[in-house]
Order: sequence, then structure tokens, then C-alpha cells
Amino acid sequence: MRVLLIGSGGREHALAWKIAQSPACAELVVAPGNPGIATLPNVRCIPISAVAVPELVAAAVAERADLVVCGPEAALSAGLGDAVRAAGIPFFGPSRAAAEIESSKAFAKDLMKQAGVPTAGYGVFDDLAAAEAFIDGQPGPVVVKADGLAAGKGVVVTTTRQEAKAAARLMLAEGAFGLAGARVVIEERLDGREVTMMALCDGTRIVLLASSEDHKPVHDGDQGPNTGGMGTVSPSALVDDRLAHELLERLFVPTLRALTDAGRPFRGLLYGGLMLTPDRGPMVIEWNARFGDPETQVVLMRLDDDLLPWLAGAARGVMPPGVPRVRPDAAVCVVLAAANYPGTPRLGDEITGLPVPTDELVVFHAGTGRDGGGRVVTAGGRVLGVTARGADVAAARARAYGAIDGIHFEGMHFRGDIGMRGNR
Repeated sequence: MRVLLIGSGGREHALAWKIAQSPACAELVVAPGNPGIATLPNVRCIPISAVAVPELVAAAVAERADLVVCGPEAALSAGLGDAVRAAGIPFFGPSRAAAEIESSKAFAKDLMKQAGVPTAGYGVFDDLAAAEAFIDGQPGPVVVKADGLAAGKGVVVTTTRQEAKAAARLMLAEGAFGLAGARVVIEERLDGREVTMMALCDGTRIVLLASSEDHKPVHDGDQGPNTGGMGTVSPSALVDDRLAHELLERLFVPTLRALTDAGRPFRGLLYGGLMLTPDRGPMVIEWNARFGDPETQVVLMRLDDDLLPWLAGAARGVMPPGVPRVRPDAAVCVVLAAANYPGTPRLGDEITGLPVPTDELVVFHAGTGRDGGGRVVTAGGRVLGVTARGADVAAARARAYGAIDGIHFEGMHFRGDIGMRGNR
């Protein structure tokens, strides 16, 4: 198969790394890719933006792609899947209509409410006064979310009404997230522990991948503002086979059925950001319509199966029988971030000390580029994802943090507690 992969981040590096290992992959082309992806064998990068829909469709045709795989959510919400399928090429990822499960939090909440999927109580607002009145009427803390896509940063978890009103004002009155925050979802703040489950879907069938846990706040101990993700661990110590089955049947199945009933059948990867509450059981915090970042890095490190037939099967509407094989070990990803992240990151700092990848350690490039002299430099907020496998979480952590000791760029910062939430 000739495969075209869309995207340039750490998630796409992990996908490219795994797809390129497939005996069924004749060539992998990545648009636009990054310096790490460009070093993979049998992989070629082409300089086309991940949201340039007409140019990407033309490239898929010119490259004679047998499959197009989409990484970033912005391309899905721009209708890339619809355009590629209209050109007669199988596409891994949902239609624009189905991708609204991520591109509109209000749509997702309404869908779950209608389907009886457990989720936090909520209200949807485009008027600040109405939002503030709703906040005043809540018995406890709330979470304020930009309705649209905000690169993982449009969520403010608050503890007081004053904080909640300030967050609503920031989005609705001050336009902090542009059109994405012109409407907000305000929901009750759930107590419990977050886990991530990702599922491959072919429009009819659903199979779960390995569990993982993300670490969103920028500082150790889950302190500071939210980010796109500062690190991940897989598996979650909280998710055994019994709970995984419950999550599939109570959360994933009715959500996908509701999408189908609404005329929006889902093919691709459905990501569940879930809260395991002590008194109300598992509940959905959010749905995403694509592989998570940096969850993909750890999940694919543990995937003991050829990923390509699963992606192609989902795109064509018939996945392989059974479920993907998963290694019994653990994986940890630690994100190395640029100076000032999650604010406006400083760019152009040279990166040195990158280790040679092995079967148990890969540094996935997330926000890197090359300067005029060909040096690898910082080109985004989350720069690298140092990802390691080990017999258990402790061994994987030791391997990942050991590799970080040799990596350097000016202003580099990272959390030191990834994988320390009582995982095995």
C-alpha cells in the first residue's frame, strides 16, 4: 500500500513510525511531516499544510495513495475526509459531520444527553450575562470550555465562581480563543481520576486500544495552566479488562450508535477523555475525533500488531477480526516543552543530544524544524516526546528520564512526575 499521512506533530511521528514498520507499506508520504519523521526509512515528507484541503487531495491523487490517514483535528473539521473520499480514496478519519463530536463541545454534550451517556451537567452560552447567571446558580465548582477547537487549551478548571466568571469573560467578551470561544460550555466539575481510552471504528464495529493517562497541567503535581499534554503513561492502573468492557458498552457504543442514528456514521479513531468518579461511575469529559497527542506515543509503543491493516480496514468499513494485540509491558512519554510554553513559545533554539532510537526508546518530534544551517531547532510549544517502554511503569520512567539527561535546548522544561499516580 501507498499511504499518505497528514500532520506534523508528535502524534504523526508516532503514527509514521508504526505504519512504516508494516510489511504492507510500500511507501509512506507525510504532509508536511517534521525532521524526526523525515529520518524514518521508506518515508518521504512533502511541504503541504495539514489544513490545505485541495492541495492534500491533489497530492493523494498524484501519489496514487491507497489510503490517507489524518492526524490533526483541524483537517477533519475542515472536511478533508469528505474531499478525499469524494476523490475515491479510502480515508482514515471521520467526515466533517461526524468530527463535530470534537469540533463542537455543545454538539457532543447534546448528543450524549440524548443517548443517555453519562456526562457532567452543563449549559451552553454565547451571552456573558447568561453564563454568569448560570455560574451563580451552580452548587459547586464548574469547568468553562470553549465550544470549538482550541488546541487543547480552551478548558479552564475553576474552584470559585469568580474564577469561572473570569474564564467566561475571557472567552465570550475578550475573545481569547477567537471563534472557538464565541460560545462556551459550562459544566459541573467532576471529581475522580481521568483516563483515556481510544477506539478504532469502522462505522459498525468498535475495538479498544490500550488505556492511558494524560498529564495536562504544565507543572508537577497537576499545577498550573492546562496544556495540550505534558506526558502520558500506558496502561492506566485503574483500567482492567472488566472496566474496559464497561467503558466500551456504556460510553462508546451508545455514542457511536447516536452518531449513526443522526446520519453521521463514524469511521476512524474515537478518543474518550473519561473521568472515573467514586460515586457515579465512569463519565465522559470529552470526545475527540482522532488519535490523542501524546497518548498515541505510548499506546503505539505497546501495540504488538501491524497497525496498517486496522487503519485501512476502518477506512474501508471492515476492520480485521479480533482485537489488536498489546504488549504486557508499560510505556511512558515525557514532553519536553519550549521556553514560555503554554504561553507563546520561544522558537529557533537548537536541539542537541537526541539519542538513536531503539525498540524501547524513541524520541518523537512534536514541534521541531530546521534552520538555515540544517540544525534541528524548536518550532512549537511541545517540542519532543521522549517515549520509553519497560517491564513496568517504573522501568519505563527510568528509561525515559535517563534519555532526557542528554537532550538540551535553551529554555527546555518538563514535568518530573509523569507516571507517578500509583501506576503499576
